Amino acid sequence: MAVTVYGIKNCNTMKKTFDFLQEKGVDFNFIDYKKQKPTKELLKSFLEKTELSSLVNKKGTTFRKMSDEQKVALEKEETALPILIESSSMIKRPVIVYGDGSLSLGFDEEVISSKIS
Repeated sequence: MAVTVYGIKNCNTMKKTFDFLQEKGVDFNFIDYKKQKPTKELLKSFLEKTELSSLVNKKGTTFRKMSDEQKVALEKEETALPILIESSSMIKRPVIVYGDGSLSLGFDEEVISSKIS
C-alpha cells in the first residue's frame, strides 16, 4: 500500500512515526514541509477528510506564541490556510495519507496499524 507521510523531519513525533512504519515494513514517501511548503490544494484535500480544528496543532510553541487574533484566524478555513502554508509547524504531525485515500493525524499506533494491515 502506498503511504505518504507529511510533516517536519526534526520532530520527535515524526521520528516515532518513521521508526514505527519501518518496523512494520511499510514503504512510505515523506514530504517535509520545511523543504516543500504545503499548498492550498493539499490542505483543502486534508480538510475534505478531517476538521480544521483537528488539523491545527494547538500544542506546539508556535501556537502558544501567536496573538489572540491569529488564534481566532485559525478557526476559519479561509483565514487559516494562509497561516498553515506559511507556518507549517502549525499543522498537526504527522499527517499520513494511505493508499485508499484516507488519512490519520498524529502518531497513534492503533490507528496506523489498522490502516496499514
